[in-house]
Amino acid sequence: MTPITLAIACLLTVTLGYASVCAASPFGTCRKCNGFGFATTTDRKGRPKRGKDCRRCKGHGKRIRAGRWFYNRAARIHRDGTR
Repeated sequence: MTPITLAIACLLTVTLGYASVCAASPFGTCRKCNGFGFATTTDRKGRPKRGKDCRRCKGHGKRIRAGRWFYNRAARIHRDGTR
């Protein structure tokens, strides 16, 4: 195989793999709070305690994946354009 076809095959494999992950599990853990839904802080003695709810995931700990977000947006534009 030439290097170009190998690169195309690798990119196609990665793209289809990510698309299947987005289809099977559209929500991933929030990168800011690591899926806790809140920020962990420490009190004056150094013990961990629960902080404020995460603003990115609104306290759920899950966020929609970027690929699923693009798919939802494209589907909405297509649906609105064909009515």
